[in-house]
Amino acid sequence: MQIDVKEMEFRAVNEAIRQAEGDCELTGCRGQRFIGAGMSGKEIVIRGTPGNALGAYLNGADITVLGNAQDAVGDTMNDGKIIVHGHIGDAAGYAMRGGKIYVKGNAGYRAGIHMKAYRDKVPQLIIGGTAGSFLGEYQAGGVIVVLGLGAGDKPIVSNFPCTGMHGGKLYLRSDCAGIRFPPQVTARPADAEEIAALRTILLDYCAAFGYDIDVILQGPFTVATPDTANPYRQMYVAN
Repeated sequence: MQIDVKEMEFRAVNEAIRQAEGDCELTGCRGQRFIGAGMSGKEIVIRGTPGNALGAYLNGADITVLGNAQDAVGDTMNDGKIIVHGHIGDAAGYAMRGGKIYVKGNAGYRAGIHMKAYRDKVPQLIIGGTAGSFLGEYQAGGVIVVLGLGAGDKPIVSNFPCTGMHGGKLYLRSDCAGIRFPPQVTARPADAEEIAALRTILLDYCAAFGYDIDVILQGPFTVATPDTANPYRQMYVAN
């Protein structure tokens, strides 16, 4: 079902999605916030630019954005998938605890902040371009991947990656020369087992954007994980 949301307030947009029979295509999107918040059992395609907190608390719906998205994409999402065919703003995946966020372009500051995992829920945030400062800040679980596609000479990630990281794993498609990590984090070349796991993680992402996974995996990958003696871990995890 196609819905023209150009003149609609975000509450009306979400109500229209809930009332629609089957999947939805939204046209004329102009910055409406909270689209798809808490939803499950829907496939939503958005033409235009959704506002902050797209897919907040998402609980199983699939959202595809044929353009850019603003801040806090997938805020505290629990399940489902968000695919963005452009760039995203700051704080993508804030406190996400399940599901997947795929971004073709770049991400702003604090992507993956407070990301966590629980039992069989291991969230994934995959960024095709570059990421801004404080990537993976206070990350407690899940997987973040930054591919640096089209970055040229630009660093794959800006300042202070992994600040306060105490769980999870971060992959960067780069040798990370010149990138400073905090002393509580170990950054090293990914081993064969991790590259094999990364192949599994990236299969769906590459299918979504038409990339050749063998070409993607040719680049060097650095993996960052918290040290076992990480003092931040002691603040959040009982011994």
